[in-house]
Amino acid sequence: MMAIRPLVSQANPPRISPTFSRHVKPSLESREITLKALHSKLSRRIGAIATLVSVLLAGDAIFNKEFANGLDFSLVSPEQTVEEAESEIRGHAREMVEVKALLDSESWRVAQKELRRSSSRLKQDLFTIIQSKPGRERPPLRKLYEVIFSNVSNLDFAARDENASLVWECYKNIVVALDDLLSII
Repeated sequence: MMAIRPLVSQANPPRISPTFSRHVKPSLESREITLKALHSKLSRRIGAIATLVSVLLAGDAIFNKEFANGLDFSLVSPEQTVEEAESEIRGHAREMVEVKALLDSESWRVAQKELRRSSSRLKQDLFTIIQSKPGRERPPLRKLYEVIFSNVSNLDFAARDENASLVWECYKNIVVALDDLLSII
């Protein structure tokens, strides 16, 4: 028991009175740490000021409503006119319907490639046409757009998995939506 008592008393650190303080001469290491901390604070301040200045100077370009409205990130091909899209959409729709022969022969990979090729052209044409229509005529076209291309994606996945029943269900949905689309246009 006697051996434990000295260990316990040594483990307790000496208490320093809060009223008593002594001045310690800073060492070289503490000076280096202080300089690093000061440099770090200055670097952060300079970085923050530089960021703030660049935002303020570029504010017109970033926050200007006229500039923002001028940006157009659409799928419309710049050289494609509405008339070209309307004349080509029937041919691209026919190409999508002609994928049936590949699906009948269960050439899944070839059917997927052909479907992707023809659907991308149809998507561009349809998007150009939708953008040219007045606002009140767009919702039914957008709905058909959604039906067609969600079924194209589903058909693509079903063909990858060689799920014939789902392939034919998606194909029928595409054909019905294309008929509705071509009757509207």
